[in-house]
Amino acid sequence: MSEAFFDKLLVAAANYGFPMIVSWFLLARIESRLEKLSDHIEALARAIGALSRAN
Repeated sequence: MSEAFFDKLLVAAANYGFPMIVSWFLLARIESRLEKLSDHIEALARAIGALSRAN
């Protein structure tokens, strides 16, 4: 394969690989927080529903 092909491949990896890795890293960090937030929102909805039925 030619040197130009490897140059293009390296540029593509630099242009697309780095943003993909950063996005994956941030998503992995935020995922657990989103799950906790979802659980708390569901618990809040159940508590509001219980208060509404009690009155």
